[in-house]
Amino acid sequence: MNSDELGGLFGDDASVSESAGGGRFSRPTVDVPPERWRAALLTARDQLACDFFDWLSAVDELPGGFTVVAHVWSTTAHHGLLLRTSLPREAPAVDSVVDVYAGAAWHERETHEMFDIGFVGNDALAPLLLPPEFEGHPLRKEFVLASRVAKPWPGAKEPGESEHTASKRAPMRPPGVPDPSEWPGGRA
Repeated sequence: MNSDELGGLFGDDASVSESAGGGRFSRPTVDVPPERWRAALLTARDQLACDFFDWLSAVDELPGGFTVVAHVWSTTAHHGLLLRTSLPREAPAVDSVVDVYAGAAWHERETHEMFDIGFVGNDALAPLLLPPEFEGHPLRKEFVLASRVAKPWPGAKEPGESEHTASKRAPMRPPGVPDPSEWPGGRA
């Protein structure tokens, strides 16, 4: 199925592109507005035979908002499809697709917990992975790791900032490559 045919299935307000990967790993990617999210997944299931819900997650597109992404697969026609929608940063929410793909329930819970994206119609968005006392949404880019604020990073600092005074080790070179100071023309 080509991009024009897919675009026709998902409506005039959808855009279709090929995702990276090439060959058998390439997937058509359909971008739909948030109000068409549930309808797009219904179309994938009912008209493209995408009977397997693979995953759903989000991407924090700081400062613009969030992109919710779902991957579905047809076990009979052996093709996959990525569906995406963009949400605003303030009060991001999209329709739940649990009634379309029951397997989306866990993914919606995790995405809600990690990004604070609402899924309208899913009343079971209780925390899934984080302890009850945890505050914040750790996959949002503005989330501050408290351990980095309270305790300095023990690893290497930026070049030139280290207090370490031990002599430097000679850099590793592949076998047969001489030290630059020994090169003809003298690069040192």
